[in-house]
Amino acid sequence: MQPSIYLALDVRSVEEARYFLENHHLEGVPVKVGMQLFYSEGHHIIDYLKRNHHPIFLDLKLHDIPNTVYEAMRRLAQYEPSIVNVHAAGGSKMIEAAKNGLIAENSQSQLLAVTQLTSTDETMLESELLIQKSMEETVQHYARVGQESGADGVVCSVHEVPLIKQYCGLDFKTLTPGIRLANGDHHDQTRIATPLKAKEAGSDMIVVGRVVTQADEPKQTYQSIVKEWSYASANNS
Repeated sequence: MQPSIYLALDVRSVEEARYFLENHHLEGVPVKVGMQLFYSEGHHIIDYLKRNHHPIFLDLKLHDIPNTVYEAMRRLAQYEPSIVNVHAAGGSKMIEAAKNGLIAENSQSQLLAVTQLTSTDETMLESELLIQKSMEETVQHYARVGQESGADGVVCSVHEVPLIKQYCGLDFKTLTPGIRLANGDHHDQTRIATPLKAKEAGSDMIVVGRVVTQADEPKQTYQSIVKEWSYASANNS
């Protein structure tokens, strides 16, 4: 079964990751490894996590010419992550190349396309990225491009999940970051939601980070998120 709740390991080293996971008794929880940790530790962090049975979302958001992405994805496939991702803005040929890189290695990894970062708002979309369409139109279009190019789903804001499910079908996966507890700190993300709201919106998977890693009791906080997610799943089934 595909894991549903990934814990973002926003740390700098294997030692920090080991200390946090083992000290707080978070054995075997699904984890997200991003650029900071992977570029610092490479295969060492993957080896440690696999030895300890942590499903891995390898969050590197590849975005380059198709051949480079193809070759990179072939190598990432050897780590056997549950999920890998690319930027949908790289276009259809790049997404196809990423998928073909996984296929070439007989990988079972799910390929997700990032629509827009949860730190992006409408003003940034228009004034900095020079995209004149609304956030909803842009995300919807990127999701369809990803689907038609072989992606298994998208990384998107909770707020765009219902639209994507309507447009791309219920089987097209949605993974949503920007998860916060009620009355929690938004940090540097603008399009956020609680675990309950995420599940009610139709999210298939979520990423939780600082809400757990900066909590006084990380394991208890993580377990409360799992409980909230499970409650929402039971009531939405």
